[in-house]
This record gives sequence, C-alpha cells and structure tokens, in this order.
Amino acid sequence: MAERINRIKEVLIIKGMSQKELAAELDRNPNTVTSMCNNKSQPHLKDLKRIAEILDVDIRELLVPTKESK
Repeated sequence: MAERINRIKEVLIIKGMSQKELAAELDRNPNTVTSMCNNKSQPHLKDLKRIAEILDVDIRELLVPTKESK
C-alpha cells in the first residue's frame, strides 16, 4: 500500500468534485489523477498549486501534515 502523502481525494469529496472533472481542469489523463488521489504517484509542485487553485483551498490542505498542530 502506498504511503499516504496527499489528501487530494478527501478534498475532492469535500468540494463535491469528481476525479474526472479535476483531470479535465488540469488537462491530465484521468488515470494520472486517480493515481495521485490513491497516493500511488504524487503531483509535481506546479500541479499541486494548480489543484489548490481549482479547489479553492490552501495548498497545505492537500498534504498530510508531518507534525501535529500545537
């Protein structure tokens, strides 16, 4: 099982957007977006920034925190 690094799939659900819709907005193959959502691959930083813009969230919301908040 892939290590969980991003939260793209969770944020898509919260925002009510499908993986196919995100793929179309990013101009990427739907299989590529599925791999990102399942943490089998990770998006390039430019793509991560674009995903944050599309979903209207802070880029940090798309990542799994490495430390707990104080």
